[in-house]
Amino acid sequence: MSGASEPGSPQERRASRRTTEDVLAARRRARLVGGMRAFASPADGSAANLQPGAPLPRTGAAPPAAQERCDLCETAISEGHRHLLNFHERRIVCVCETCWALRSGEAEYRPVGGRTLWLEHLDLPEEVWAGFQIPIGLAFFMQSSVTGCVVALYPSPGGATESELRFSSWSAIVERNPVLAGLEPDIEGLIVNRLSDPPAYAIAPIDRCYALTGTIKARWEGISGGAGVEEAVSSFFGELQMQASTP
Repeated sequence: MSGASEPGSPQERRASRRTTEDVLAARRRARLVGGMRAFASPADGSAANLQPGAPLPRTGAAPPAAQERCDLCETAISEGHRHLLNFHERRIVCVCETCWALRSGEAEYRPVGGRTLWLEHLDLPEEVWAGFQIPIGLAFFMQSSVTGCVVALYPSPGGATESELRFSSWSAIVERNPVLAGLEPDIEGLIVNRLSDPPAYAIAPIDRCYALTGTIKARWEGISGGAGVEEAVSSFFGELQMQASTP
């Protein structure tokens, strides 16, 4: 008789191999699931942004919110912070109270407008609006010292789209609405919403004007924008009317 033990039957050997393969497959699945959990988004839907080896967030614990900072000095600022207009770049700048006080008098920066007027009886007939050649019923208008003309900006999925108006087109609406003759160049604009019934019109600080286009860009879905855009526009003008005075 041989000193070495005889291997089992072919069926037993196949069963043994299947058992070993099952164990290894289970381990691979466990490692895969563990890796996916490590890089999954937390419960609030924001990105986890974990590095390999970093500790996982505690179950149910919300991640700390990113602190917004001043664009000029990087000091932490609150949600209700002030804005300056970068005059040459035509860009809204988020600033702390110190930078707003120190730099609002510089040639490069200007404080955004301070008034919000709800223009309940603005006269803007369809034929005058058609002359602006704006493809949608949402836009804001501002007098630009840089271009030397009135600029219309309307929201799109990519942000604000700009169109320069002919002098005669803007003069037609100012003649019908003398309140627009006092529109301050660069720092405030006329916001128009002809999608609502009745149409809504307001003079607002330029940062509020750009906030409308930013809101629509953030909520846009698909080709037409979706229901989220309609809700965002309705909410925006509702808040604007609550904050506004009448001329």
